[in-house]
Amino acid sequence: MSFELPELDRKATQTKVEEHLEKYRLFKYLTFDEREASITASPEVRYHSPTNETGDQTGSIAIYNADEQLYRKRFCERTEKAVQRLPKMERFLIEERYMSEDSEYLTDYNVYCFKFQPPISATTYSKIRWKAFYRLALNLNIAITKK
Repeated sequence: MSFELPELDRKATQTKVEEHLEKYRLFKYLTFDEREASITASPEVRYHSPTNETGDQTGSIAIYNADEQLYRKRFCERTEKAVQRLPKMERFLIEERYMSEDSEYLTDYNVYCFKFQPPISATTYSKIRWKAFYRLALNLNIAITKK
């Protein structure tokens, strides 16, 4: 019985995982502003003709508000579960560098010199980060394989 892990395009996969984690931060730390129905008349000229379409502005806004909140919640939960499945060092790296509220202001140098106790080298940090990205990409189904 033989099973081979796929060979991933390193740069494209890293970019995709970083984008995913950035989206996670946006969903997690920014509040969701619900849409509201407009109650003022529109100044647009409307030529009435039978379109056989009905519009329910309030209903579509309510559906959007409910669906968007649920989508954001599930997205964050899915990402957190994927990170929780990582080994201890990889999980710590991802949580400190990419999932914290102020992670946009942290650098890799700051993480491997000051967050890790004891500090680790830059090469060790990059190896751990790539392993974490590899596992996250496969787990979140955002991996980009080489052609």
